[in-house]
Amino acid sequence: MAVRVDLNISLDGFATTTDQTPEEPFGRDWGRLVDAYVATRTFRTRVLGEDGSEGTTGVDDAYARAYFENIGAEIMGAGMFGLHNFPDDPDWQGWWGDEPPFHVPVFVLTHSRRPPLEMAGGTRFEFLAASPQEALELAAEAAGDRDVRIGGGADTVRQFLTAGLVDRLHVGIAPILLGRGVRLWENLRGLEEGYEVTGEVADSGTVHLTFTR
Repeated sequence: MAVRVDLNISLDGFATTTDQTPEEPFGRDWGRLVDAYVATRTFRTRVLGEDGSEGTTGVDDAYARAYFENIGAEIMGAGMFGLHNFPDDPDWQGWWGDEPPFHVPVFVLTHSRRPPLEMAGGTRFEFLAASPQEALELAAEAAGDRDVRIGGGADTVRQFLTAGLVDRLHVGIAPILLGRGVRLWENLRGLEEGYEVTGEVADSGTVHLTFTR
């Protein structure tokens, strides 16, 4: 079992955007940040439910495929689930529709108590007030011999990196500048020590860096 992270960040290191509005809850910058990933055949098939005949098939798609491989459980923060946007809506079920693309148990770190949420396709959301170590113990038990993915957002990922719990970190660095948001690398000086670092550039201009323990 390995603990994995895959994130899209900007050239200046930001993994979140700040241009959200009620009409555009993700903001226009988010589309720019994940453009190469969303364009892949894997994303369009696995997330959008398309028939697999459209989308890019190069380097970006190879990393998109790897994102879904051998995952047995996921951990995410309350913001990624959308609880910051809909804190008082007991019927809020996340951003992903009736059948989320996870298909595994998902542990949401939050101080808001909610009952577990069973979704179509094998996704089960459980809501925890727990430390990274405690959440990882539960997720690892649920994952069995498969991997645990720390899905995001950036603050949650940084907590697991700071605690030394991540075995493989992949960042897709989009060729854009955001100038503000949550910077992934904040207070992580020397993170590269203890990891083997490899890089690859896609036709989209996205630089894929992988830190492997």
